[in-house]
Amino acid sequence: MKDLENEITAYALKNAIEFGKADAGRILPKLFQHGLEKDEIKEIMPVIQSSVKKINSMKPEERAKLFSEYEKYVKVKEEKEKDLPELPHAGKKMVFRLAPYPSGALHIGNAKTYLINALYAEKYNAKILFVIDDTIGSEEKQIAKEAYKLIPEAFDWLKVKYEKPIIYKSDRLEIYYKYGEELIKKGKAYVDFTPSEKMREMRAKGIESPDRQFPLKIQLERWKEMFKLKEGEAVLRIKTSMTHPNPAFRDRVLFKITDRKHPRVGTKYRVWPTLEMSWAIDDHLLGITHIIRGNDLRIETDMEKYIWDIFKWKHPEIIHVSLVKLDGVGAKISKSKAQKEVKSGEFIGWDDPRTWSIQSLKRRGFNPEAIKEFVKEIGLNTQDITVPIDILYAINRRMIDAESNRYSFIQDPIELKIKNKLDTREVFVPIHPDKKDMRQLLIDKLFASKADLEKYKGKETRLIHLYNIKVESKDGSAKVTTIDNKDIHKINWVSDFVETRILMPDGTWIEGIAESSIKELKNGERIQFERFGFARFDNKRSENEKGIYEFWFAHK
Repeated sequence: MKDLENEITAYALKNAIEFGKADAGRILPKLFQHGLEKDEIKEIMPVIQSSVKKINSMKPEERAKLFSEYEKYVKVKEEKEKDLPELPHAGKKMVFRLAPYPSGALHIGNAKTYLINALYAEKYNAKILFVIDDTIGSEEKQIAKEAYKLIPEAFDWLKVKYEKPIIYKSDRLEIYYKYGEELIKKGKAYVDFTPSEKMREMRAKGIESPDRQFPLKIQLERWKEMFKLKEGEAVLRIKTSMTHPNPAFRDRVLFKITDRKHPRVGTKYRVWPTLEMSWAIDDHLLGITHIIRGNDLRIETDMEKYIWDIFKWKHPEIIHVSLVKLDGVGAKISKSKAQKEVKSGEFIGWDDPRTWSIQSLKRRGFNPEAIKEFVKEIGLNTQDITVPIDILYAINRRMIDAESNRYSFIQDPIELKIKNKLDTREVFVPIHPDKKDMRQLLIDKLFASKADLEKYKGKETRLIHLYNIKVESKDGSAKVTTIDNKDIHKINWVSDFVETRILMPDGTWIEGIAESSIKELKNGERIQFERFGFARFDNKRSENEKGIYEFWFAHK
């Protein structure tokens, strides 16, 4: 990786001078014009964060003096924020599509591809169709009924401007049947009774099914008969070359029989199309001009093209994007996995923070614009990359910082036993570093966290916004020091308090106490607990006749 320490320092100083403090989320995009590659983000982020921390601790005059040495590393003509690259055959009357399979709520991983489509539709002032891809699916990947509500809810919150009404694949079965029959009539498809396992072996060896060569009349009769057969008894296959280099491409299934009940249409239909069959038809009939999809769907793309060529239809432009792995989100994100955990009760619902669903990010206090900017920053990645979730955090922090008032929360509280406690009954502190409004904190008993008392035992530390103390023992014994030195480590404290708990991204609760000022918060309000992180006030609930104030953690 290119050495960018000087550039990082330069932009961090410039950012701090302009905005009062440096923000890693503002610095990172600047580095791309100095040669930073997207796959190097994970490696460079700790360097940026270290520089930001150091520069934010400096006094304004120190920053100005140091910037005079580093200013040469800032490009004189800074590039405008990078836009999405141009697409092939861009022009007027472009039509994109969102095509989610409704197995659960959209999560930050799969929403990325949909948002790229939406962002391009905005860029070109194009139409974007919202098609719920609710063909029957497999036993392993079933439709979740609640997804019909969750997915549109997510797109609406993300302010995706799709055409209405929503289109449902389950309303279009008769259309697919019509074109399935057309393929048979063209001699390009056949009804196959060969058991699936045996056919898999035959395809691998390039051996045709014995059902492939039946004449047209028999094939059409078998097609009609297929609607009355038992599940798994027959499928409709497309005819391809049995010498195709990829055995998976040879005579793929276009329709299958299933008796599983569909959430929208029940048992009205028993013969269901595969993804490539339904999309080959719909991409043409709906006038889709540009498709942006994952690399994992390349064989489906090849099959769509094969079907378009049979019907002599024009091909839409298809762009494949590679896998984006999010570092720092814990276990692998999966709608199917989350579906099991929601159904079992392990997760509290589809907005459980461990799902990383759009609903969970909303409940944690993220801005929809932050998610869109995060996706735009990733862009059309053609290679698999790993992106730290800290990038999203940095973007969101920049957007919500100004509105997020400050409060104090401590975990594992221990009462401070201050021997020479000052006769201070109240203190007024800023609600935000950049605002003049103050909040009144009443002072009676003082509490600090067990961790802070253990860390600073025998040392002088400052009760933030109050005065300095010397911690004599981890049980809370302390005394006020005479020198009002503000340039030392600061710890939080709470006096007049309410019981509080915070739901973390890993699904665990952190319990403690917060200053009673939070009683005035409105449901959904975003705040920052000083030295802890940003959080969203979720609700106050009754537990053992005590009001416990609940927050969902966003990020540091």
